[in-house]
Order: sequence, then structure tokens, then C-alpha cells
Amino acid sequence: MISMKILNYVDVEPKETGEDASGIKMRWLISKEMGANNFAMRFIEIEPKGFSPLHDHPWEHEIFVLEGEGLTTGGKDEKKIKEGDFIFIPPNETHQTKNIGIKTLKLLCMIPYEKTT
Repeated sequence: MISMKILNYVDVEPKETGEDASGIKMRWLISKEMGANNFAMRFIEIEPKGFSPLHDHPWEHEIFVLEGEGLTTGGKDEKKIKEGDFIFIPPNETHQTKNIGIKTLKLLCMIPYEKTT
């Protein structure tokens, strides 16, 4: 039986993301390895002038901006984001997030886990 877990994000090792990205690190806070069968929670840090890849996939994203400011591209729209904003990116929409601020852009990103493996 799986029991509740309480951890601190600093205890999860940040990993560099793949190609077509710059200045971005991700920590998988909640994942299947922990027993989460439906959703994953990721903590993402994007350094100033850094960006995620411009990409799309068949699952949605839910993002909450913890700190910093940036630009998020969704489809053909590009919108400024800042601390406290939340973002819904529907399946198959081309998207990218860029840090336009002077400090690290920090995000929580939730995705349906079983669709990403």
C-alpha cells in the first residue's frame, strides 16, 4: 500500500532538459516511481534568457508561475506571464516558455503521467 509522502523540492536532483532548450532545469517532484498513477508534478527553473523547446504533444499541461516573469507561446499567441499566473495548454497546441526577466522563472507543471511514457 502506498502512503502519503511529504518531501522538500530541494531534495530532488534537478536535471537538464533535452535539446532545443536553454538554461532550463527540471525536478520530477511527483511521478510514477513515487506511486502517482495519474499525474506528474514537475518543478521547472528557467534562467534569465533561457527557454523551453517549441513543441507539442497529445496531452495537456497545467502550469503555475511561482516566481519571475516570462513569455508563453501557445499556438500563434504570445503572452506575458508573472508570479501568480496559471496557464492551461490544451493537447496538441504548439507551445514554449521563455524567461524575459532578470531572475530565475520558477514554475510548477502538472501533466497526465501515463500519456508521457
